[in-house]
Amino acid sequence: MEFLFKEVLGIFKYIRELFAEVQKFLTPAKAFSWQTLIYLSIFSWGTSYFAQGYIKDIIAFCGWLFLLAGTAWYTTDDPLRVPGTFMPVGALITGFLISVFAFGYQKSLLTSKMIVIWPTIAAVVTAIPNFFEGTGRKLAKAKLPKLQDRQKVIILLAWCMLISCWLQFYFVIDKWLKEYPSLRADKFDKSAFVIQVEPRRKQPKTGDLILKKLQPLVNQQIANKPWSEVEKWLLEANQQLGNLGQKTINSNLGSSLEKPLWRVEPRVVNIKSGYRLDILTIWGGPSANSKGYYWQKSCLIEPSNPGNQTDNKNTVARITCDRTSKFKNGSPPPQQ
Repeated sequence: MEFLFKEVLGIFKYIRELFAEVQKFLTPAKAFSWQTLIYLSIFSWGTSYFAQGYIKDIIAFCGWLFLLAGTAWYTTDDPLRVPGTFMPVGALITGFLISVFAFGYQKSLLTSKMIVIWPTIAAVVTAIPNFFEGTGRKLAKAKLPKLQDRQKVIILLAWCMLISCWLQFYFVIDKWLKEYPSLRADKFDKSAFVIQVEPRRKQPKTGDLILKKLQPLVNQQIANKPWSEVEKWLLEANQQLGNLGQKTINSNLGSSLEKPLWRVEPRVVNIKSGYRLDILTIWGGPSANSKGYYWQKSCLIEPSNPGNQTDNKNTVARITCDRTSKFKNGSPPPQQ
């Protein structure tokens, strides 16, 4: 029984000491301290909840200022450094809060602008104390940093700005791939910046889709039509197929930003039994290959009569197309 009583007393003593440490941490040693600024920020946010209109925005703005000042003060009093640098970990926290305040808090917490500017702001927060003397409790005086300190500040700013540039580059590429999914069909094997992590079988095939939708329309224009009309159609294939291709692109790509970057062109080749019509969907947007890429589907157009008497008025055309289209890197073949 006595042992149990001592154990209970020990637990209560531990809780009391823990509460005393928390109370000491939260209770400001002086009226002008970082705790006071944090409490003012909490009070401002609580007050802004009951306010309306521009008054609410002003109070919330003041709350952000108090939070930024209090956090910066606390994290720079006894800073923990980022390994390998003289940047305090607190500068990252303060930079994050400034970035959220400037670019993120009105819409969502994490935005691309907030993430991009975060490293640079953290570097600026780290550099500012080098231009002043004193701490948060003493009036700071402006000074010019020593030569070695200037070098450290410049190197840190340069590295953080480089990180911001790489983050911005990532968001630009990611935006391009979302707005122009056909870029994913390209090959990035020789790229020094872009790494393709998705299997190629999962890549979008917009050009192949256009060909699949376009082929039935071409069949309607040629199949079982008089041979003389088909030959005339082939002579005007650029216009005929261009119009059909544009209608197909408009109806299947909708409001996609890729729509003006695709075009359809024919290639007509004379063969012994008739003609070969190569239908090309050509990508005109940015590409890892300077010559671009295109999709191709070939159709064989022949007269229906076995004797190949094309001058016979009863001769009609028959068309046979490849079951699948082919993806090809490089410039399309020239028109003949």
